[in-house]
Amino acid sequence: MKAVQIMNEFIKNTRIYEYEDSGGNPYTVGEGDIMGPTDLIWAEDVYGVKEMVEKILEEYPVAIYDTNTDKKNILLVAVENRQPHVYQFLLERKTMKDPVFSKIDKDGNSALHLATCLNNNIPWLIPSAALQMQWEFKWYEFVKNSAPPHFFACYNNRGETPKDVFTRTHSKLVIDGGKWLTKTSESCSVVAALIATVAFATSTTVPGGIDEKKGTPKLENEPAFDVFAISSVVALCVSVTALIMFLAILTSRYQEKDFSKELPRKLLTGLSSLFIPIASKLISFCAGHFFVLKDKLKYGVYPIYAVTCLPITFFAMAQFPLYFDLIRAIFKKVPQRSFKVVLPEELKDVTNDHP
Repeated sequence: MKAVQIMNEFIKNTRIYEYEDSGGNPYTVGEGDIMGPTDLIWAEDVYGVKEMVEKILEEYPVAIYDTNTDKKNILLVAVENRQPHVYQFLLERKTMKDPVFSKIDKDGNSALHLATCLNNNIPWLIPSAALQMQWEFKWYEFVKNSAPPHFFACYNNRGETPKDVFTRTHSKLVIDGGKWLTKTSESCSVVAALIATVAFATSTTVPGGIDEKKGTPKLENEPAFDVFAISSVVALCVSVTALIMFLAILTSRYQEKDFSKELPRKLLTGLSSLFIPIASKLISFCAGHFFVLKDKLKYGVYPIYAVTCLPITFFAMAQFPLYFDLIRAIFKKVPQRSFKVVLPEELKDVTNDHP
């Protein structure tokens, strides 16, 4: 409601704003220090408030053709500031044939150039440099596939293609992402190796021993024995899979394109393969230990095993945020922009007037 009040207050007090028939060279009639619609639309475009952009364009449709001091129109500003909601709104307005879409700024950068140019701020609501890099790739691909190639200029004034700009501006992010993946994979591979070692020793051990006459396990008809055998094998196989995935990450080249799909998927597979053997190992321990305490404690043994499972619960709670961020980063088609907004002074004044 506050955002709506701010928007309506500005639009109500906006200076009289007129345009030439061509939609360019806006000029002002009247007096006052209130922001004009062009100033408003830049502010809302930068901060990603789609509803405000929509309302301003509804009141002043020709404002879509305005440019700022860098010769950037509303679409270029939306792309540069990673505002998918505003950009999708402009696409839905069917402005593809308008010069809005094929506009270039004073440096000759098209929308695709600006989509590949990384600013100093962190635009995406996602942790770690590796996932930031993945969403930068997704944003570039989204803008690239949103219009025919001829809408975008191939070279800017520096003679750079969008791919050249991407490589130049993301070099540090690639290094940081590689370091984060290396550190994470090294830690997880140690855990996976320990689990695989213990799982191998457990899977070759038969609780209760072997019947020398028959050559079969003495407890083979016990349900707990089946649980022990299956969980031990699962822990061994899946922990080896996790170890392979993390080693594959450690031996990767960490090139730009690897952050798009390959490395995040390997990390997701490795983490998934790490949770399963930890749980399986605890289950096999409880099943094997059940034969020792079942006659003495009977049903009282189950709370003991529940407490035994607390470590994996704490581990999962600590790792699930990263796990869910990986899933969201991999399967979300359009990156999600951070909605943390720092309002300019003009907007802060209106906010204070409308508690």
